Amino acid sequence: MNDPMSAATRHPHWPHGGDARDPELDDLVREIIGRIADKWTMLVIEALAERGCLRFTQLAAEVGGVSQKMLTKTVRQMEADGLLLRTVYPQVPPKVEYRLTEMGMSLGEAFCGVWLWAEKHRQCIEAARQNYQARLGEE
Repeated sequence: MNDPMSAATRHPHWPHGGDARDPELDDLVREIIGRIADKWTMLVIEALAERGCLRFTQLAAEVGGVSQKMLTKTVRQMEADGLLLRTVYPQVPPKVEYRLTEMGMSLGEAFCGVWLWAEKHRQCIEAARQNYQARLGEE
């Protein structure tokens, strides 16, 4: 079998670097990566991590540029995944607040590494992009 992620090619520090693979776990990881790669999810995590508890309109303002429909879809999926808690207060008009769960906070902390990596490699990335554009202009 020609597995591109064979034990010989896997990064030694990845948790699945050994020979034992769990296909269900692999599927879950791919699903979660797809979800957190969605910019709205990461921006909601960032806003709630920084501000704590927010109402829907406050969350929308913090995230910026997101439609009501997309923000609703995002927070519903995050709630379903256990990343945030939605609390509805029985009053008129209804008061709804959102806050990250422990799991949501830990995902935000894990993703913080991407920001640190980007900060560390910013100049190299920008230089690589400029070189690439220059090569495209020569063709």
